[in-house]
Amino acid sequence: MTGLRFEQPRDDAAFKDWQHVHNVVIPTHHLSLDDVRERARRHRLEVAYLGDELIGCSTVRPPENGSGTATVIARVLAAHRRRGFGEELYARGLERARELGAEVVETCVLASNEDGLRFALKHGFVETERYLLPGDTIPWIDLRLT
Repeated sequence: MTGLRFEQPRDDAAFKDWQHVHNVVIPTHHLSLDDVRERARRHRLEVAYLGDELIGCSTVRPPENGSGTATVIARVLAAHRRRGFGEELYARGLERARELGAEVVETCVLASNEDGLRFALKHGFVETERYLLPGDTIPWIDLRLT
């Protein structure tokens, strides 16, 4: 896709961009800048830009403790959806998960994110669980790639 570029956040400006997309797409679970920095130590984060315009971010949670299961999450700001950017973020995340040894790939979507749920189902994920985190009123949906 012309002009689309991806960066692994390494400084506060990029961490703030990743944080912005996360907090807009998941309004029930705001992360602080410190939360984002901590996630960057455990997970593979990426920020996507169209030219200089922020369009999305992704997270790959590597397999832990020999589980073989990785989590891939692609988030795209609403103004940039349905233009193929989610496809690219997801494909990159899936490739990274497999490089990290994933045999199984999962994702999670906030139930109110109808676009995200539709995207996951379209790409072969099936729902495995719905749950509420303490204090939440909107359920999370875990899905597994089949």
